[in-house]
Amino acid sequence: MNYGMIPQETIDEVLRRYDIAETVGRYVHLTKQGKYLKGLCPFHSEKTPSFTVTPEKQIYHCYGCGKGGNVIKFVMEMENETFPEAVKRMAEEAGIAVTWSHGGTDHEELTPRQKEQEKLREANEFAKKLFTFVLRNTAAGKPAMDYLRSRGFTDKLIEEFGIGYAPSRWDTLEKALARNGFDLPEMEQGGLLLKKQESEGYVDRFRDRVMFPINGNDGRAIAFAGRLMSDGQPKYLNSPETPLFAKSRTLYRLYEARGAIRKTRQAVLFEGYVDVIKAWSAGVTNGVATMGTALTADHAAVLRRFADEVIVCYDGDDAGQAAAAKSLPLLEQAGFQVRVGLLPPGMDPDEYIGSYGPEAFVREVIEGAVSAIKFKLIYLRKSHILLEDDGKIRYLRDAVKLVARQDSPTEREILLKELSQEFNISLDTLKQETADVRRQEKLGTSGDIPDGTWNNVWNEYRSGARHPPLEPAYLQAERRLISWMMQDAQTAFLVQNRMGDRFYVEDHAAVAAYLYSYYSQGNVPDVGRFISFLQDDRLERTVTAIALEDAPFDERALEDCLRTVGQASLVRDIERKKEEMLRAERAGDIALAVQIGTEIIALEKKRKEG
Repeated sequence: MNYGMIPQETIDEVLRRYDIAETVGRYVHLTKQGKYLKGLCPFHSEKTPSFTVTPEKQIYHCYGCGKGGNVIKFVMEMENETFPEAVKRMAEEAGIAVTWSHGGTDHEELTPRQKEQEKLREANEFAKKLFTFVLRNTAAGKPAMDYLRSRGFTDKLIEEFGIGYAPSRWDTLEKALARNGFDLPEMEQGGLLLKKQESEGYVDRFRDRVMFPINGNDGRAIAFAGRLMSDGQPKYLNSPETPLFAKSRTLYRLYEARGAIRKTRQAVLFEGYVDVIKAWSAGVTNGVATMGTALTADHAAVLRRFADEVIVCYDGDDAGQAAAAKSLPLLEQAGFQVRVGLLPPGMDPDEYIGSYGPEAFVREVIEGAVSAIKFKLIYLRKSHILLEDDGKIRYLRDAVKLVARQDSPTEREILLKELSQEFNISLDTLKQETADVRRQEKLGTSGDIPDGTWNNVWNEYRSGARHPPLEPAYLQAERRLISWMMQDAQTAFLVQNRMGDRFYVEDHAAVAAYLYSYYSQGNVPDVGRFISFLQDDRLERTVTAIALEDAPFDERALEDCLRTVGQASLVRDIERKKEEMLRAERAGDIALAVQIGTEIIALEKKRKEG
C-alpha cells in the first residue's frame, strides 16, 4: 500500500532509518524501565509518567491519553503535520530521495477540504510576495520603509521576517488575485478580502498597513498581522479565523523558532510581533508570540511539544503584568517550568532593547528572569498597601498561601526566610502558618494530587475505584488474538480461516481485516510497519495499546480465545435475531418470524455445542 504518490519503499526506509527511542528522546526525557522507556507524555499534562516507548516493537503508547503509534505518527503529532508532510520531511532529513509531488499527492487526489486549504496557502504566499514587493520596490511603499527604519528595523530583519506593506488603495490585492485566477469568494473566506457592504464585489482587508506574515507548520504564510503607522485604531489588525488560521492554537514565528526551542528546551513568550523580531535581532532566537489574543491552553499544549521551560516576557505596564500573571497557571498546568522576565514599568521589550541594548536585554531580562512564585509575590504587592500594618498583614497572609502551594520544601524555606527578613517576622511563625495552609488545603507532604485521583490534568477531577472493573472475557480474548496475529502471520491466517471478521468489538474486527490484507501482500510481522499500513488514528491507538501486552502464547490458549470470542459472537447474533423476530411479529409477518425463530434455535444449539 502507498499513500497518494508516496512509494511504500520510501515509508519503509523512513521507518528503518528512524529509531523511535532516539526520535522521541529529542522531545521527551525517557528513563529505562526493563525493556520499556518511560517519560512524561508530551501530548497532555501529567506528573506521573504514563508515556511508554517500546524499542523492540518501535512503537509508543500513552496510558493516560491513549495516543500511540510508530515513529512517523509521533512526528506527525509533535509537528502537527499530515502523514505525507511528516514522511516528506523525515525523508529529506535522512537523505532519502523524495520522488513524489509536494504533500505526497497531486491536486486531483486531495479532498475538497485539502484543496481549499492548499489554494488558500497559495493565495497567502502570493499576497506575501505582493506586500514585500510594494514595500521594497515602489514609491507607495517608501513611507512604510522609512517608518520601519525609524523603528530600528534593518534591511536584513525586514527580509528575514518577510515584512511588507499593504497600499492604501481599496483594491490592490483584490485585482492582483483576480488577475491570477484566484476565486474571490474563497479569498474572502480565507481572510484576504472583504465583501462590499452596499454593492457587489470585494475590497482588500488590509490597507495602508505594515504587514507581518504569519507562517504555518510548513513555513508558508497562513495569515497576516497589519500595523498602522499612524495613531488610528485598531493599531494591529489580524487575519480572522480561517480554514488555515486558528488564533487560539497559532504562535507567531514558532516554525522558525522551534529549532532553537528544541535545542535549549526553552521558549520565550512575548506579547507582540515587534517584540519577537527585536528580541531575535538581540540573539533571542527561541521567541514566539500569541496572535493578538490571550494565551490559551491550546497554545501551551503546542509549545509543550518543543519546550520544558517558558520565560514570559510581557510588557512592563499594568496590562502586560496582569496578562503575565494570568498566563502562569496555564503554563504550569501544561507542565512547564516557568520564569518571568521583568521589565521597567511602562516599557516593552522593543523599547528596552532600544534604550539599554541587546546585551543588557539578554543578561538582565532573559537570563535574569525570576521564578513564577517570585513573580507572583511581586505582583501580589500591587494589591496591598505595605506602608500600613493592616496591608502588611494581609500581604503576608496571601504570600504565605502562595508559598505553601510550592512542592519543594527547600523552595518554601528560602521564600519564607526572605519574607521573614523583609518584614521582620519570626521564621517559625511563617512556617507554622504555611503548615496550617498546607493542612487546610490537604497538600500533604509533597503537594501532589491526593491518592485516589489520577495524577494527570486530563483526569484531575476523576476519582475512581482503586481497582479497575474486570473486562469481559471475550474482550481480553480478542486482544490476545490480535496480539498474537501481529507477531505471527500463520496465526493470523488460522484466525482468518476460523473466524474471519466475527470479532465482537468493531475496532478489533477492523484491525483483523487490515492484518489479513497486510499479510496477503507478503509483508512480515512488524508492528511499526503495520501501523503505517493503517492510516487511522483510532485503530493506531488500539494497535499500540494491544502491542504492549505480552500475553504468553500456546496452542491451548489460542483455542480457548477462539472459543471465547466465538461464543460471544454467537450470543450477539442470537440477540440480533431475537430483535428481528420481534419486529417481524409486530409487522404481522408470521412466516418471517417463524423462519427467524428456526435460525435462533440453530444458533442456540451451536452455542451449547461450543
